[in-house]
Amino acid sequence: MESPATADNSQPPLYAEQERMWRRLLSAPQVLQLARETRVGTTPADVVLTEGTHKLLRYRRETPASYAEPVLFCYALVNRAYILDLQPDKSVVQQYLKRGFEVYLIDWGVPTEADRSLTLEHYVAGFLERASSFILQQQGGERLHLLGYCMGGTMAALYTALCPERVSSLTLLAAPIDFEGQETLLNLWTGRRQFDVDAMIDAYGNCPAWFLQTCFLFMNPVANLIEKNIAFYEQMDNPRSMANFFALESWINDNIPVAGETFREFVKSLYQSNLLVKGELWLGGQRVDLGRISCPLLLLTAKNDHLIAPSSTEGIRPHVGTRDIASMEIGAGHVGLVVSGRAHQTFWPAATRWLGERSTSLGGGVERHPST
Repeated sequence: MESPATADNSQPPLYAEQERMWRRLLSAPQVLQLARETRVGTTPADVVLTEGTHKLLRYRRETPASYAEPVLFCYALVNRAYILDLQPDKSVVQQYLKRGFEVYLIDWGVPTEADRSLTLEHYVAGFLERASSFILQQQGGERLHLLGYCMGGTMAALYTALCPERVSSLTLLAAPIDFEGQETLLNLWTGRRQFDVDAMIDAYGNCPAWFLQTCFLFMNPVANLIEKNIAFYEQMDNPRSMANFFALESWINDNIPVAGETFREFVKSLYQSNLLVKGELWLGGQRVDLGRISCPLLLLTAKNDHLIAPSSTEGIRPHVGTRDIASMEIGAGHVGLVVSGRAHQTFWPAATRWLGERSTSLGGGVERHPST
C-alpha cells in the first residue's frame, strides 16, 4: 500500500483519507506492542546516596569529564524526575553529559503517610544540602552547578541564597519565584479566597496525587482531553510518534503525592503571601535573602507555559546580587520545554554551552566555547 508521500496526487481526497484510516487501524497491534515496550529514564546511573525515600543518582560517563564543576539537577516534588531523561533523544541529562559535565540528579521518591510532617526546610536545608556536600566531597571540589525545574527551581534558588559559597551557577527552568502575577490558573486557584489549604492537608495528611493530576488536566482541558487524543489517532501509523506519546503519557500519569506540611508551606508562604521576593521567608532560623545569589544565573522559560508564567521566573532579576544573568525562551509549554524535538535541537545545546562558558576546564582556566 502506498504511503501518503508516494500516493498519486490525483486521488480523490476522500479515498486518500480512507486509505490513511485503514492504515491507522491496521497499526493497532504494533501500537499496543509499543505501549508495552516503551521505556523511560534509560540513561545508566548509580544510586550514590540514599536517605528515606530520597536518592541521589550519578549518571555514568563514557568519557572523562571536561569540567571541574559537576551539575546537580533538583527536580520538583510533583511527578517523577525521569522527565529530565525521558528518552535517549529527548534527555536533558544527556545534553549535559555530552557537553562534558559530571551529572547528578535528586530523585525525591514517593512520600509516605509517615512523611506528612516533612517541611520545606527538610528538603532544602536537609537532603539538598547533604547531597551537595556529598557531591563536592566525591568530586574534590568546592562548588557545583545547580539546575532546578519548576518547584525544584524554587528550592534550588532557596538553597543558593542560603549557601552561595557552594553554587558556581544557578539555572532556573520554568521555576516560580515571584508569585504576585495572575497570569496562570494555578495562581488564581491557590488564592486565599479560593483554596483552603489548611482544611485540605488537615483532612488528607499529604496532598493527594489524584488532586494534583486533576488540577493539571483541567488547566488546559481542550489540549489534555481532546487535542491529545485526536493527535494520537492521527499518528497511529507513525511508530516514532507513538513511542514519544507513550513515553510522555507514562510520565504524565505517574503521579505522586506531596508531603503535607511542605505543600501547606509552599501554598501559604509563596503562592498566597509571596514571602520569597519580599525577603520575609525563613528556613531553619535563617532568612532567605535572594540578594546573596552572586553566581551566574540562567533563566529558562516557555512562552506557552500554562503552569508557570515566564514573568514569575524572570521576577528573580531585581532581587539577586549577580549581574551575570541570561534568559532563554522557547515557544513551547511547561513540559515541551524539556521534551520537544525543537528544544533538543537548539534550546538545550545553547543552555549547556552557556554553562560550559562559565565552567573551569579540566585543561585549566574557564572554558569559552565557540558557537556550535
